[in-house]
Amino acid sequence: MTNTNITNFRKDIYNLLEQTIKYNEPLNISTKNGNAVVLSEEDYNNLLATLEISSNKKLKEKVIDGMKEDLKNCISESEVDW
Repeated sequence: MTNTNITNFRKDIYNLLEQTIKYNEPLNISTKNGNAVVLSEEDYNNLLATLEISSNKKLKEKVIDGMKEDLKNCISESEVDW
């Protein structure tokens, strides 16, 4: 995570945001009243998807079961009909 203060953030907002987007590196901005974290849209969407899966008991169990499955019993990615 990249850390900066609000003054430096204001001075270099464009580059800091571009870096956050390009490298999916969260940006922690400190102020005298507390901190804020900026995420790339991709990281934000992934976080929401993870929360959705974690909050859905049946889906969460399917993911956990899938992680336990021996790869020998799975088809290759190239065989998946997307």
